Amino acid sequence: MHIQWFPGHMTKALRMMEENVKLVDCLIYVLDSRCIAASFNPKLNEIAGGKPILYVLNKADLVEKEHLFAWLKYFKENNMQVVICNSATGNTSKVIDGLKILNKNLIEKYQNKGVNRSIRAMVVGIPNSGKSTLINSLCGAKRTITGDRPGVTRGKQWVVLTKGVELLDTPGTLWPSFENQEYAKHLAFVGSINEDILNILELAEEMIEFNRQNNLQNFMQRYKLTELPENNAQALEYIAKKRGFLLKGGVLDTERLAKTIIDDFRKGKLGLIMLEKAEQQKNYKFVF
Repeated sequence: MHIQWFPGHMTKALRMMEENVKLVDCLIYVLDSRCIAASFNPKLNEIAGGKPILYVLNKADLVEKEHLFAWLKYFKENNMQVVICNSATGNTSKVIDGLKILNKNLIEKYQNKGVNRSIRAMVVGIPNSGKSTLINSLCGAKRTITGDRPGVTRGKQWVVLTKGVELLDTPGTLWPSFENQEYAKHLAFVGSINEDILNILELAEEMIEFNRQNNLQNFMQRYKLTELPENNAQALEYIAKKRGFLLKGGVLDTERLAKTIIDDFRKGKLGLIMLEKAEQQKNYKFVF
């Protein structure tokens, strides 16, 4: 399965970020904790322009704590300011604290001058990483458009918080070409790529294989299985038959099952799963 998706609005979004980065003091980079390495968009390296960055490991409730802490250690060893949160449940207070630490010198500078000025941050990340949900949680109200599909936020939106912070929400962006197809697959798993361009059956087969190798017990329990065929396509048919996913005439509805398996993963129903562990990314260089 080869994945490639870079719609025209992302080119416009990247151009808009380049034009507006001069208006902010720092960036908030929202990463999906399930695929932290794949969540990095190399194009944003050019846009950051040396501005300080607060990395937010979002959706932390969906991954194993020991693996998340390993990533935290990696970030801190590389002098990168990072916080953990789950914006969907409102656990975002550390983000404001992290911003104040990141901009400590700037805050002191304005205080010494007697200037009352908010910290301005641009919120960036891949599609469906939870950027808008994070902003809504921080301001305590639904101020930006949110959704569970990529491409919901299409234009820039300024949001003023009452905590001395102004946020510039931006559309989720990917990069023109996926050199690492493993990362592309992970982005498809978490919902950062438009499903209209994906083969959902192949994607579900890849998800079955991942669980076979890394999460077999939880997967078997979820679908009440006693065995799992070695061939992933056959496994999909077996589960469909076992769970009663049928069309008229008794035809197996593997497409509906495929969507169910992917949805179960995204909602954490297959257990706590991190697709990319820190120790497996030794050769991956974060250049922000």
